[in-house]
Amino acid sequence: MTNSFRTLDDVDMKGKRVLVRVDLNVPMDGDKVTDATRLERIASTITEISDKGGKVILLAHFGRPKGRDDKNSLKPVAAALADVIKKPVAFADDCVGDVAAKAVGAMKDGDILCLENTRFHSAEEKNDPAFVAELAKLGDIWVNDAFSAAHRAHASTEGLGHKLPAYAGRTMQAELDALGKALDAPTKPVIAIVGGAKVSSKIDLLENLVTKVDALVIGGGMANTFLHAQGVKVGKSLCEKDLAATALRIIDKAEASGCAIILPVDAIVAFHFAANTPSHAYGLDAIPDEGMILDVGPQSIERINAAIDDAATLVWNGPVGAFEMTPFDRGTVAGAKYAAARTKAKKLISVAGGGDTVAALNHAGVADDFSYISTAGGAFLEWMEGKPLPGVEVLKK
Repeated sequence: MTNSFRTLDDVDMKGKRVLVRVDLNVPMDGDKVTDATRLERIASTITEISDKGGKVILLAHFGRPKGRDDKNSLKPVAAALADVIKKPVAFADDCVGDVAAKAVGAMKDGDILCLENTRFHSAEEKNDPAFVAELAKLGDIWVNDAFSAAHRAHASTEGLGHKLPAYAGRTMQAELDALGKALDAPTKPVIAIVGGAKVSSKIDLLENLVTKVDALVIGGGMANTFLHAQGVKVGKSLCEKDLAATALRIIDKAEASGCAIILPVDAIVAFHFAANTPSHAYGLDAIPDEGMILDVGPQSIERINAAIDDAATLVWNGPVGAFEMTPFDRGTVAGAKYAAARTKAKKLISVAGGGDTVAALNHAGVADDFSYISTAGGAFLEWMEGKPLPGVEVLKK
């Protein structure tokens, strides 16, 4: 897929000032980074540009500050990044103006500099042309390595692509390659597993997927809405009953597109929403009026695994049960382990994304066994919905 995008292979970086948009929005406890996954992902782009004699100037946001706020400074993140990439990372207290210009002006070939949080300026999120021009003064080329922010048309994520020669970094390139293999030009048959609490947050996603995949497994609280729409009594389960007509419309669209919808055939039911509360497997014709469906049952797990068996490509977003609480993680863990085993056996291309999904696959101990896991949340969802992402579109040749 990335042959339609400009990448680092298309540019000589020696002596160039390279503005690199990265994702430094990492979880913190005080000044300590608690999960360095995103820093590890961008390391290859930063070190490659540095090793080839480019001056690496990092642009990123952190949190949702309203103006300058020391709690959202990137300074401690820059220090953590230096530990990850084993190279010094200088820091400038602003991303535009004299402070930034002096810091960039002092750089030698191969140096790495992190500029302060772009969102300290409200003009960043407005994609203000004057702010874009200020940022552009600092660089000769722009590299976007932040797929996770590519659904935002902000100054540093999209605007710079109209002012400077624009290229995809290695993390962005890997993401675009993986996503291309998953939905845009996949090895068929393709199955999608979509879970999570609410249909309302994933209507666009479901509407797009049923036109692109051969089978769609629906789990989690969203499955209850589909079951209710088909006349199943779901007791006190999480269920958006007002979306019954939407669920039926999606089922009809799937049928017209030749996509099989796979819903639970049994469920693990409890009477309290709490970890390790007593629970029992029920058939769908016998869900107690006071009961809550909190996971798929054993027969449903077998159906999900059989669907994975039939697939050459799997796209996964969202857990199929309340995986944060034992024993309601069984369905998600079983499916994840089965998909991982098929992937390791070279029988499946597996791509997963979304915050809860990554947490669930880590919980199942199989995150490293999937073909690709996207750390992007909103951008991954919008890509699954079939929407163009501004930060990607601006990189096209």
